[in-house]
Amino acid sequence: MTQISSSERPAAALDTVAEVLRPGDDGYPESAAILFAHGAPDLVVRPRDAAGVAAALRYAADTGLAVTVRSGGHSMAGLSTNTDGMIIDTRRINDVRLLDPASGRVRVGAGATWGAVAAALGPHGLGLTAGDTKQVGVGGLTLGGGIGWMVRRHGLAIDSLAAVRLVTADGRLIGADAVEHADLFWALRGGGGNFGVAVGFDFIAQPITSVHFGTISYQAGDLPGLIAGWRDLMRAADEKLTTTLSFMPAMSGHPAGVTLTCCYAGSDGGEAEQALRPFRALAPVTSDGIRAMPYAEVLEDAGPMPPGLRMEVRNTFFSTLDDARVAAVDQLFTGGGAALSLRSMGGAAARVSENATAFAHRDAEVMVAAAFLVPDAAPPGLLDQALHRWSQVKARGAGAYVGFLGSAEPADVAAAYPPDTYRRLAAVKRRYDPANVFRRTHNVLPA
Repeated sequence: MTQISSSERPAAALDTVAEVLRPGDDGYPESAAILFAHGAPDLVVRPRDAAGVAAALRYAADTGLAVTVRSGGHSMAGLSTNTDGMIIDTRRINDVRLLDPASGRVRVGAGATWGAVAAALGPHGLGLTAGDTKQVGVGGLTLGGGIGWMVRRHGLAIDSLAAVRLVTADGRLIGADAVEHADLFWALRGGGGNFGVAVGFDFIAQPITSVHFGTISYQAGDLPGLIAGWRDLMRAADEKLTTTLSFMPAMSGHPAGVTLTCCYAGSDGGEAEQALRPFRALAPVTSDGIRAMPYAEVLEDAGPMPPGLRMEVRNTFFSTLDDARVAAVDQLFTGGGAALSLRSMGGAAARVSENATAFAHRDAEVMVAAAFLVPDAAPPGLLDQALHRWSQVKARGAGAYVGFLGSAEPADVAAAYPPDTYRRLAAVKRRYDPANVFRRTHNVLPA
């Protein structure tokens, strides 16, 4: 345990260990906005290391500024920015260093992006299961659990996590792993940014070179039949195969579409073809873009939100995708206005005990997510109507993945975790952040 201290006045210490942006400074507008929200913080601080993070926290405490912590800035609930207070933006803490090629141990700064991690590890024949896009930050995705394209093969991102370096609210730099601060290490694997500012992660990377990745598009008239067929195939599928079945509503002149995105985490073309063949027979195929590629190319660029629209996202887990749940998903989509995705789970992620990490939804067969695109000029009540239809799906699910949770209301956060998990998180929160300094997140209240 290390105490980061400084005899300088807080403001002076802050200027020497971090880049500080205030309203009117060059670069401030870009630093205030994120993918899913616009902000107007009092200042944005970009520390260069843990000492800079500690200085920022001291300054916030001395000046009474509330703190928001940002990694990549992709919070769907808009939690990566604010309209008052301080943003601690970790983007300059972004080193990716392979410590041991033999074991695959890699040290990653919290502000690195998953695209940078994949690019750095690829030449060594290594990779880490991560998110969907290059620009997603390592810190935010990891602390939420990390559901990625190799979830069935290698589990969640947290299942490859060996240690975390974190600055607490009182400026201590501590290391958490299975031995030191083990309770905190448990909580950081799925409990989000409630306990401090994560500045670095040690992962054990997996051997991976090329994968077979891409999208199959279907002409589907019988959506319940397609969903049930996909479910049955995934139950028997090779664990190297992870898929997401997506439904896009008609919009802006484009017809509704049904696609299956596939990642076969192996380089053998014959094995991949055998695993994918039954999925190509699920329904008439209109396009097939699956091909072999380096794993780093799987991650896509995150596009901006269309102007004049905002997106509300919700998700839940199904322990089994039975016929009643299939019907509920079909009714939500055919009701209009929602883009849906069904992400396959199971495999390696399911072989971890539900109480081994704060991400407890290990028995999930599927994660279902819904995105509602709402025009800025929408009449009052439009979103409420959409969320009411979502409630029929939510009622058949259990919990939620905080990485895809578009709401940060206390009831939504509490419902994201099983009761015993939430109580344990609240106890860890009480120990490491009793004053709830890190409350601008999916906030777990101190017990």
